[in-house]
Amino acid sequence: MATMTKMTTVQQLNSALEASSDKPLLLFKHSTRCPISSGAYQEMESYLQAAPNESIEYGIIYVVEDRPVSNEAADRLQVKHESPQAILIKDGEAVWHTSHSNITARTLHDHLT
Repeated sequence: MATMTKMTTVQQLNSALEASSDKPLLLFKHSTRCPISSGAYQEMESYLQAAPNESIEYGIIYVVEDRPVSNEAADRLQVKHESPQAILIKDGEAVWHTSHSNITARTLHDHLT
């Protein structure tokens, strides 16, 4: 089963973005204060427990607790911040993203296989 690595520092985020040249990264931005984000988190977990694409790394940013990391991700990837948000990154660039109720296990499966 795939798991999400918690991104708590800008250095950790930068390393993950660099590593996306070898292995794509799906970054999930999550707010612990938002019920919509809680639902999206459950959908992410459902996807990861079912049949995730094992050739992708999975990371999570808690946007309230780690605001500098969240802001850096938005700036570096040039993707307007939303929460919850899923961003697929290859070669350090965002190649697909979605947010809010569009984050479902089915949507993730369809875009990540």
